[in-house]
Amino acid sequence: MATTTVWSINTLERETSDGFVYTAHYNVSANDGTYSAGAYGSAGFERPETLIAYDDLTEEMVIGWVKESIGGDEKVAEVEAALQKQLDEKHAPSKASGKPWS
Repeated sequence: MATTTVWSINTLERETSDGFVYTAHYNVSANDGTYSAGAYGSAGFERPETLIAYDDLTEEMVIGWVKESIGGDEKVAEVEAALQKQLDEKHAPSKASGKPWS
C-alpha cells in the first residue's frame, strides 16, 4: 500500500493587536496502512508587509508557510523521506533485542 503523508497545524501563536501569526506548531504524519510515523515541529515567520486577517487564514495557507519556512520542497522531501524510513524500519527491523535462550 502507498504511504499517505499528512501535514497539519496544531496551534498558532499570534499578536493580539493585529493578528500577526509569528509561530505555527505543526505535525507531519505518515501511514502505510499497517504502520504510522510522525514528526512535530515549530516554524517561525517574519512579519509580512501586508497581513492577512487572522480570521481569513486557512490551514492549507499556513501549511504552505510552514513548508516554505523550513526550507521549501527540498526540506519537505527530507522530512517525508525520514518518515518513510521509519515505516520501512517497522516492516523490516534492522535491530532487535532479546536472547536466544529461554
